[in-house]
Amino acid sequence: MLELLLCSMLTILPDYLYRRYGQGKRLGKEITLYSVWFELRWGIVLCLMLTIGLITTVFYNHPATTNATAFFRTIPILPETNGRVAEIYVDGVSGPVKQGAPIFRLDSSKQEAAAETARRKIAETDAAMVVAQADIQAAEGKLQEARSAYQQAVDELETKQEIYRRNPGAVATRDIERLQVAVQGRQGSIDAATAAKQQAEAQLSTFLPAQKASAEAELSQAEVDLSKTVIRAGVSGRVEQFTLRVGDIVNPLMRPAGVLIPEGAGQGRLQAGFGQVEAQVMKVGMVAEAACASKPWTVIPMVVTGVQDFIAAGQFRSGEQLVDPQQVTRPGTIFVFLEPLYEGGFEGVTPGSSCIVNAYTSNHEEIIAPETSTMRRVVLHVVDGVGLVHAMILRIQALLYPIQTLVLGGGH
Repeated sequence: MLELLLCSMLTILPDYLYRRYGQGKRLGKEITLYSVWFELRWGIVLCLMLTIGLITTVFYNHPATTNATAFFRTIPILPETNGRVAEIYVDGVSGPVKQGAPIFRLDSSKQEAAAETARRKIAETDAAMVVAQADIQAAEGKLQEARSAYQQAVDELETKQEIYRRNPGAVATRDIERLQVAVQGRQGSIDAATAAKQQAEAQLSTFLPAQKASAEAELSQAEVDLSKTVIRAGVSGRVEQFTLRVGDIVNPLMRPAGVLIPEGAGQGRLQAGFGQVEAQVMKVGMVAEAACASKPWTVIPMVVTGVQDFIAAGQFRSGEQLVDPQQVTRPGTIFVFLEPLYEGGFEGVTPGSSCIVNAYTSNHEEIIAPETSTMRRVVLHVVDGVGLVHAMILRIQALLYPIQTLVLGGGH
């Protein structure tokens, strides 16, 4: 409507003034409701042509969209294991939380039992190490006893052999053979005592420490499982839709306990979807303006900080069926990221708020370039100048939005 009014002032109004004062035709006489087309046909045709051209120029070079939202991230509150809720630390269905603060606790009797079992194994291993130390001392005593018995048998054998050498009839051969067998037996006792000592030392130095390390690892695992029964906030933010109560069963795959909205989420950034026809116009660094529903009567200066290189409507996942382009019923949009041009410009805008966004093309660099022709400079000046029309439209929308919502739309 604004474009039509502006173009009529440049076409229909001059045509009427010429008919009225140049040709002397009077309104209500020669110029009537029935003769308007015939009398003002040139102005009407030029007005329509100029309006269409102006609207096309404005909307192409200065794109606008109502598909703009301050998106924010939410984190589902989920435990790592199934369990029954034993205690809740958040009052009500919502509330602020700090990073690391507990939100709720699951029943931990099973994990506590596993941790206590691991502690008992460690204590048992420590006791076994004390027993192994005593076994080493006992084996040392038996080894010393076996060596003494061996030495005694050897001395007796040598004495008998010396007597036999001097007087063969004084000692029976059977006695010497018996002593030789006894020496061999005493040597076997030494070997057995040595092996028993080595076994006790191996128990103390290798087996029992390994058994204790395994028990300590089981204790660490049990303590980790026990710590997982207390669900804590990963970031500072606000808990919402927290309807969990003591006795409820929580499943990480089926039933989240609520959502956690990180602190500062959705603040200071706006996401907008522009039509695909404006893909060649949208550039990083473009100046933009936004009017949001949660902050009426305010136009926020913005700047384009990012343009997504892909259109979401063209996404597909591999499956058992081939993709048919006919299934894409709605054309996708160019996803654009915008941030306030000035610090604090986005304050007061509620995260998730719907907004209207205008982006403005600037050809200043090309206009001041020496190689740009005069005709092109004039055209670019006109293109940049018609952005004022779009800016006026945005301000009218921002002014009328509360009226349309509260009065005409029955929003009360």
